[in-house]
Amino acid sequence: MSILAVLIPLSLILLGIAIGIFVWAVRKGQFDDLETPALDILAEERAARPTAAQTSNPEPDAARANADQANDAHDRDQP
Repeated sequence: MSILAVLIPLSLILLGIAIGIFVWAVRKGQFDDLETPALDILAEERAARPTAAQTSNPEPDAARANADQANDAHDRDQP
C-alpha cells in the first residue's frame, strides 16, 4: 500500500508533463497540416529533380562512360 503513495503522485506528474508537451506542440503549430507531409512522399516531382551532387560535376560520369566504351572496344579486339 505504501507504493501507491509513490506511484500515484509520480503518475500525476508524468500526466502533467505529457499535457504540457501536447499544449506546447499545439501552440507551435505541429498539428496544423497533417495531410501534406504524408502526400509529399508520393509526389513524383521530387524524384525527377536532380540533386546538387548530380548537377555540380557531371564530367566524371561522362569520363566513366567513355572509359567503359573504350574497355568494351578493347575486349572485343582480343581473341
